[in-house]
Amino acid sequence: MAAVAAAKAAGFTTRYDRGVSRTIAPGVALLASAWLLLVVAAPSLAAPLAGVLYATGSLICHQLPERSFHLQGFQLPVCARCLGIYGGAAVGSVAGAAAVGRRMLAWWRQPASRSVNWIVTAVAASPTLATFVLEWGFGWPISNAVRAIAALPVGFAVAFVVVSALATLHYE
Repeated sequence: MAAVAAAKAAGFTTRYDRGVSRTIAPGVALLASAWLLLVVAAPSLAAPLAGVLYATGSLICHQLPERSFHLQGFQLPVCARCLGIYGGAAVGSVAGAAAVGRRMLAWWRQPASRSVNWIVTAVAASPTLATFVLEWGFGWPISNAVRAIAALPVGFAVAFVVVSALATLHYE
């Protein structure tokens, strides 16, 4: 509540543009879900589209074969950890868009503070950080499934925070 009072004192309104939030939040969810589906379907797609996906994947991922899932004998365009992040992001953005559209949560009316967002994201990133430390610091072999599952929470949290931030844009 103190954040709301500070925002009012600074001249900001506490309402948000419902038309924008109801359009942008589902749009982000649709894009995140489409990207996940394209990444998983890449080995089955026609060469030009698959080539674009693999080239895009090379810009954002190391694409090491031993750290990637393979479908139908073909490597996915991103590694297992990236796939987990994108999977979590797709689910998190859909959950965020649903919360915006239905106002399922009472606290949704007030934007979360930055510190809360950082804490939630840090906690969600801890499984991925743990796998990284165990693998690189202690030499433990980590499977691709564990990498992907550990990355799901951070993808979910970041997407949920982004969608909630987009849903609380203020306009005058």
